[in-house]
Amino acid sequence: MKRLGKSALIAAGFMGLLGAGAPLAQMATTKTADPNAAAVARGKTVFQQKCSVCHFDNSEQKKIGPGLKGLSKRGTFSVNGNKITDESLKAWIENGDQLMPPFKDVLDAGQIKDVIAYVKTL
Repeated sequence: MKRLGKSALIAAGFMGLLGAGAPLAQMATTKTADPNAAAVARGKTVFQQKCSVCHFDNSEQKKIGPGLKGLSKRGTFSVNGNKITDESLKAWIENGDQLMPPFKDVLDAGQIKDVIAYVKTL
């Protein structure tokens, strides 16, 4: 009887270890945070500091420049009808146009990339 008690205790301990390993295994296989999420967060900060003076990010309404909410879903720029791509957004931000100043000397390449990541989420 004592032998059965020790065996039961060992088995219970072993089962407890197996059960404790399940959460550890889950933690090990949990996906890491989306690396783009960090770029989007940085882009939002830059947008709020540099772009929100002229553009809404939560509306399609014109401020000084067009509102950017839903820009990616629209697929084209409202001012010229050109297709929206990462490259066209980059060119627009860097070079501006008649109504928008260029930002290539204001923002570095990483900031522009981050702003693009953010604008695509609007």
